[in-house]
Parts: sequence; structure tokens; C-alpha cells
Amino acid sequence: MSSRLIGVGVGPGDPELVTVKGVNALRDADVVVVPVMAAPDGKDGGERGRAEATVLHYVGAENVVRVVFALNERADRARREAAWDAAGERVAGLLREHAAVAFATIGDPNVYSTFTYLAQTVGALVPGTVVETVPGITAMQDLAARSGAVLTEGTEPLTLVPVTAGAAVLKEALHGPGTVVAYKFGRQAAEVAEALRESGRLDDAVWGSALGLPEESVRSAGELDGAPLPYLSTLIAPARREGGRGGKL
Repeated sequence: MSSRLIGVGVGPGDPELVTVKGVNALRDADVVVVPVMAAPDGKDGGERGRAEATVLHYVGAENVVRVVFALNERADRARREAAWDAAGERVAGLLREHAAVAFATIGDPNVYSTFTYLAQTVGALVPGTVVETVPGITAMQDLAARSGAVLTEGTEPLTLVPVTAGAAVLKEALHGPGTVVAYKFGRQAAEVAEALRESGRLDDAVWGSALGLPEESVRSAGELDGAPLPYLSTLIAPARREGGRGGKL
């Protein structure tokens, strides 16, 4: 029988935001893999990430396997590829030993997730592996709930932009219709603030980081002063809404 690799979305950090199905998938798996950021030497730096911290609320540490991924490597492609190959081999080895391996990812496994690349790699190494995903609550949903920002109304579109693609992509989105959500904008906070001012969307925008954690911050984008923010910061710039209730139905 083919082994199963299940990508489980564990939300943005608050353990209470893991779905019942997600908890069941984590507990039913033989082992749960959590991604670990590589240290400069390429080894496990010992830091506990959000996914691991969340998983440990529901699964015993004896069933959790830490696997190093090059989550922060962008400049050296060869080093990144080598790290990915090693991570894929590690998970492939677990699949050869176990019937069900879960991989915990923050947010949702199908939205800018490490799991996408892992599934591709493992599929080539262990043909016949059955890949499944369990959806998770995303940072934009959590930030909307915590800030009171409405993501969409009526016929409004929703645009999600990773600012790692460059501030120009965000600027283009801000000049379009609907709500714009920006992920991973912390290192380009100054450029993001300027793009919001240019588009006239600064006053209504909100940003958040470390959602659901003790160091959580949820603030108006008008307070952005250009200082760098945590890498995983999230921004919501709501659509311009006129015409009162139901104006865009």
C-alpha cells in the first residue's frame, strides 16, 4: 500500500486556530515533520518555529521530526537546492518506514507553503506516494478578524501579493480594485508605506505580525515609520467602499 504524505495547515500561530480536521490528521499520522530553519552552517540551529510550537500543543514531542529546510536562503541557489534535496531525502526515508507522514505548515499548505516544493520532491523520490492536504486558516483571515478589516464585499476582487516579489508588484495591485493583502513585507516596510501613500490607501490599511503569539502586534499602517518589521508581517489594504451597505452587490 502506498504511503501518505499529508500537508496540514496549522494556522498563523495561535494553537486555537488549528481546525479539528487538522488536529486529527496530526494525531493520526505516524510521525509529524516540522520545518526547521537552517543555521549558517546548514544544520539545525535549534530554533523552534511557529509550526513546531503549534504542533506540540496537540502531539507529543516523541512523534515530531525536525527537518532542516533552506527557508531563508535566497542568494545562493546551489546551497538552497542542496538543502532541499537533503530535506526531501529525509522525508522520503520516513515515508519508506511509515504509512502516514504529516507535514505541518503555518497558514495553509496550498498558499505560499514549503509543502508544495516538498511534495514535488518526494513524489519523484518515492513514486506512488499519495499526497493530501488539510486546509488551514491563513494570516490574512486572522489579521482581518483581529483588526476588524473586511476582506471582501459583494463583487470586489481580492489580490494577494508576496512583497518578496518586489514593491513594484504591490504598487500595481494597490492601483487596482478591491482589497490588497501583502505577505512577507517586513523587510520592505518603508517601500510598502510609500506605495500606500502614493495610492491613497494608507489611512484604512492595517498590518500585523506574530498573530496569536505573546509578541503579537496589530496596528494601523499609518504608524509605519520605515523601520524594518518581522519578516512574516501581513498587510491588509481594504477596498475603497462607497455607496453604503451593499453598494457593490
